[in-house]
Amino acid sequence: MYQIIDGKMISTQIKDECKERVAAYKEQGIDICLAVIQVGNDPASSVYVNNKKKACEYIGIRSLSYELPEETTQEELISLIEKLNADDSVNGILVQLPVPKHIDEDIIISTISPKKDVDGFHTQSVGALCIGQPGYVSCTPAGIIELLKRSNISIEGKECVVIGRSNIVGKPMSILMLRENATVTIAHSRTKDLKDICKRADILIVAIGRPEMITSEYIKDGAVVIDVGIHRRENNKLCGDVLFDDVAPHCSAITPVPGGVGPMTIAMLMKNCVDSVSLT
Repeated sequence: MYQIIDGKMISTQIKDECKERVAAYKEQGIDICLAVIQVGNDPASSVYVNNKKKACEYIGIRSLSYELPEETTQEELISLIEKLNADDSVNGILVQLPVPKHIDEDIIISTISPKKDVDGFHTQSVGALCIGQPGYVSCTPAGIIELLKRSNISIEGKECVVIGRSNIVGKPMSILMLRENATVTIAHSRTKDLKDICKRADILIVAIGRPEMITSEYIKDGAVVIDVGIHRRENNKLCGDVLFDDVAPHCSAITPVPGGVGPMTIAMLMKNCVDSVSLT
């Protein structure tokens, strides 16, 4: 029988730990503030932003919300970020992605001060991760490490395959698994013999962005499967990159969609915000 890795429960544990730390900081007269910027009104982005505000309220930190119109220029957005960079009362700055096409995402990310980059996307944050220096770690990969550890799943010495090479999940995920002493293979949409490579994995982390692509043919018996994907089917139900009902019987542990990796991203964002006190 396989173990379902409960992201809702573990994310609540992390948020409760953050809540305690925030209360302790408040007793010392230290307040924590997160600034969230959204450009345009993409429905999915609006849901994420609203969830981040709720999480801030839950753990007791202040959130500043900037909801900018779609036609906001790149210069206007940069000006706002620079103003928040200079504001000592703001600990973290988050620009909800994606931004409209007329704005260069890379320029916006690089404008955020590395000291306030709670998303962990700045090149300085990524560089620090690569060489093992302190800094903010991208929230989804950091959350996956917490899911594994808090589910008592050993990482050291295991063979790990990460499917996906994005800057937000795949690349930092592989570095974090290396840091935990796993042997790591990065695979992607162009990988030859993908099924054979995946079947080597003791831990398979799937972030390929294709609904229910990964079937039992990709899974070694007893593997741990982490599904990072999230898609909405025609019947409005959510699914991941993994065909859950087909894959789960072959696993020792698996994350569901929803309720697996998803809740961890915001929990780790909150942890990064609280960690900002000691990182700045």
